[in-house]
Amino acid sequence: MLKVGLTGGIACGKTTVGAMFVKRGAQLIQADQIARDLMQPGQSVYDDVVRHYGADILNPDRTINRARLAQDAFGDGSHASRIDELNRIVHPEVIRRQEQWMGDVGLADPSAIAIVEAALILEAGTAEHFDKLIVVTCDEEQRVERFARRHQIDLTTARAEVRRRMAAQLPDAAKIAAAEKNRGFVIDNSGTLAETERQVQTVWEKLAPGALP
Repeated sequence: MLKVGLTGGIACGKTTVGAMFVKRGAQLIQADQIARDLMQPGQSVYDDVVRHYGADILNPDRTINRARLAQDAFGDGSHASRIDELNRIVHPEVIRRQEQWMGDVGLADPSAIAIVEAALILEAGTAEHFDKLIVVTCDEEQRVERFARRHQIDLTTARAEVRRRMAAQLPDAAKIAAAEKNRGFVIDNSGTLAETERQVQTVWEKLAPGALP
């Protein structure tokens, strides 16, 4: 089985690229969805996050309000970023579940290509868990526009939020350098979907020799 890490900065199009690989036959899991599941009431990570950040991050139904948690974690100008604290709570269990998933995929299909989509592969120090690394990039203004559409907010608010979150991640140049150093791949998602599809197909043919176009 080939273990592949799919990473990139906020709103760069990782999910779009991931779906293109799935269409070609890859298996994929999203670290963000694992984290969402772990933050549901009754989960150990939920209890740790609420204990650490307080009941103010909760909705009336006791679920975690992710927008409020993000505000506390990334900082809003009135207080410093606490994202490292959140990552220390969430990452170990997310990584454990990723590893378990890849193990299950390998047992079911030893020839599978298992992709973990995660924004913080390099920041979390887990790049060595993968055989290949794929970095998705795009320019900042595209990130802002995509983030604004996704969250239905204005561009000024989106720009501030994107920059705040990007400050907690490695810059694209560092991610690209890491991919190139380890014989990984870079997909530029700045153009049309068709252009991104062509890049995905090129990478897919290298991941899965003999794959049909």
